[in-house]
Amino acid sequence: MANEVHGRAEAEIIKSDESILDLAIIGGGAAGFTAGIYAARAGLKAIILDEGVGGGQAATSPWIENYPGFEGIGGMDLMVKMKQHAVKYLPVEEGVYVESITPQNDIFMIKAGQKQFKARSVIFATGARYRKLDVPGEGKFLGSGVSYCATCDGMFFRGKKVAVIGGGNNGATEALHLKHIGADVTLIHRRDTLRAEKVLQEQLAKENVKLLLDMETLEILGENSVTGLKLHNKITNADETHDFNGVFISVGEDPNTGLAISLGVGLDANGSIKTDRGMRTDRRMIYAAGDVTGGLRQVITACAEGAIAAMSAYEDVHTPYWV
Repeated sequence: MANEVHGRAEAEIIKSDESILDLAIIGGGAAGFTAGIYAARAGLKAIILDEGVGGGQAATSPWIENYPGFEGIGGMDLMVKMKQHAVKYLPVEEGVYVESITPQNDIFMIKAGQKQFKARSVIFATGARYRKLDVPGEGKFLGSGVSYCATCDGMFFRGKKVAVIGGGNNGATEALHLKHIGADVTLIHRRDTLRAEKVLQEQLAKENVKLLLDMETLEILGENSVTGLKLHNKITNADETHDFNGVFISVGEDPNTGLAISLGVGLDANGSIKTDRGMRTDRRMIYAAGDVTGGLRQVITACAEGAIAAMSAYEDVHTPYWV
């Protein structure tokens, strides 16, 4: 009985501590900004912590044409608008690298350099990183013929000759998407067989997507924009040059899950944070939204998941979960 009374008293102290945030959102991309807007408008005391300058991967996209309400808008421009909207409701801390999150008495202690925060709940909106080839020309021509997302940038290459690099499910799916848009597509893979599922390989054959197998990419060529690829033929052991107007690199993504893993949050088979329909993880008061959860990985789905996660946090913060 004494322990129960002590526990309730401690809970009341925690509940009344004004220095404790209701919600800390880790990541300032589309999911994080949306979560912040929804959380603050619902009355939660929240903050967004972003290690960069806000925007996430979407900010690197030169042009976005599939976000409703904008027939076309630069990725950075769209993210700036979202940030401007978010800061009207809650603090957005930029350049803040979160080093650790430690649960303590139903509160999360967040260490970020010289700063420390305390929060009752956490949303991971930490995004994902495209895996790179790390070949000459890749960085130089990003946005000028090099892309990591056919759904984002494919329409710019309708009627043009493009290469998709990658032999897995993602590469095959990207190639098919580009083919359906009307691009002349060649799928390039460094091995002698694709890793993509059989049904996807059958669709590639049906759609007459050209394959270049046993080809290793050495360099992306061009002057002001992409003009081709330098490839190494592993069968003939010779280097070859092939003309292309664009290159889509699809060798996978790595979700930014390090902090979540440190808290014991469960991942799915693809290494993304596993959530339910409310964007709740398998750890109490921890949520996830956006690219870090896998799925379609588009700005619009990141926004939707951010809103859902924020409202789930609102519901849970106002529930006496410590009883």
